[in-house]
Amino acid sequence: MNPKINHSWNLTELQARHLQQELAAKVTREDQFEEIQRVAGVDVAYDKHSDQLVAAVVVLDANTLEVVETVTADDHAQFPYIPGLFSFRELPPLIKAFAKLNHSPDLIVCDGQGYAHPRRFGLACHLGVVFDIPTIGCGKTKLLGEYQAPDTKRGATAPLIDNGEVIGNALRTQTGINPIYVSIGHRISLETACKWILNLSPKYRLPETTRQADHLVRIASKSHFMDAR
Repeated sequence: MNPKINHSWNLTELQARHLQQELAAKVTREDQFEEIQRVAGVDVAYDKHSDQLVAAVVVLDANTLEVVETVTADDHAQFPYIPGLFSFRELPPLIKAFAKLNHSPDLIVCDGQGYAHPRRFGLACHLGVVFDIPTIGCGKTKLLGEYQAPDTKRGATAPLIDNGEVIGNALRTQTGINPIYVSIGHRISLETACKWILNLSPKYRLPETTRQADHLVRIASKSHFMDAR
């Protein structure tokens, strides 16, 4: 699985912001996909003692949520940590991991933001546009925007609003548990994105895509970082 759009990653902060604005115009906020059979989760872990990192991709069966395939890729950080430019740090190693897949997903869920971003182009949007694949941003915490607390029941939502625009939803995936923050990434509507996150979260607050990717990257990082030292 390789990107449909290739651009330089050796950019200044100003160049990266300009590229975000350019690529944000390509984001499709409506459902544009056929049957979804496989869903992927992604994650990246960083070594505290070096610039080493590990990217992980987990592909699940969309109906059973069983793991179909897992891949990891080790790399080093090529872009500094700058708020709002997270994708320029995480996407290069994720692209390396996606290239190893034998089973291409039909939908990707990112542990982070999509449209709910200052320039409406978070990691989920960037990944979706580069691969031209449906993506969802699903964050544990809110990056920006305001909302009224949704009802306490599973499935309840409340719009996340920034400057008068709905940029995502606060979604209650489990009754009585804190909501998560869902926004579109690419080629999917907000309503459909929330339905998929609910489907992927039958037991826990976070979707299985995020849980499985986090588990994989934790295991992989222990061996990769130890070997690097």
